[in-house]
Amino acid sequence: MDERAISPIHPKGDFFNLKGNHTTVGTEAIAGITTFFAMAYIIMVNPSVLSQTGMPWGAVFLATIIASVVGTLIMGLFANVPYAQAPGMGLNAFFTYTVCFGLHFTWQEALAMVFICGLVNIIVTVTKLRRLIITSIPQSLRYAISGGIGIFIAYIGIKNAGLIQFAVDAGNYTSTDGKNAIADITKIGITANAGAVPELIKFNTPAVLLALVGIVLTFILLVRKVPGAILISIAAITVLGIPFGVTQIGGSNTISFGSAVSQLPSTFCAAFGPDGV
Repeated sequence: MDERAISPIHPKGDFFNLKGNHTTVGTEAIAGITTFFAMAYIIMVNPSVLSQTGMPWGAVFLATIIASVVGTLIMGLFANVPYAQAPGMGLNAFFTYTVCFGLHFTWQEALAMVFICGLVNIIVTVTKLRRLIITSIPQSLRYAISGGIGIFIAYIGIKNAGLIQFAVDAGNYTSTDGKNAIADITKIGITANAGAVPELIKFNTPAVLLALVGIVLTFILLVRKVPGAILISIAAITVLGIPFGVTQIGGSNTISFGSAVSQLPSTFCAAFGPDGV
């Protein structure tokens, strides 16, 4: 029997084919830590978004961690690919502002829909239907989709850093709960009947300055091929943000582990309860 199939850390085995992929344990460790810091924000943001539907904040917080850990371990140990899994910002916003607020479904009913969609995805994946769908897409369109996703991710980062902002006319915008939006308050999930007008940002704000410094620092370190360039940049800008008030240490949306565990039963299998399916 192949020793690599017995233990991924066997001294004589190379379960992850590090040599074949021209990498080392140290390189992969740095990459893993960098990936964690790049996506760790979802641990706090996801419950903040989903709790607006009435879901307990602590339960969503704990479920986000569990789902991320389990998904990432499955991808690494079973699929043997270096992909980290975690809830996505686009889907949780769609869940809250479109399905619950816009279509007026309860969060239990929305969870039932997510479960059904998961079953459909499993069926599509384990059958030849997935491959048929992929092969039916022209190669040029597949390249365009990949590039578009990259641009979208870059846009999210630039937007969250405050490098892009839009002038919102409250008279032309309506939030998903049917109320008029306020021009001075931007909120995810706003429908509009007119385009937003981009405007110049203020470069004298600490958040914007730190974002620019972070981009320049990352670029310099990558060009000089410094190991852990992205991780170093994230750590440096995070520390620099503390005295400027950009990096918030602690906050109002904190909860103990025990409280989060006690809230988990109220959401576990809620999709199959009387308020769900």
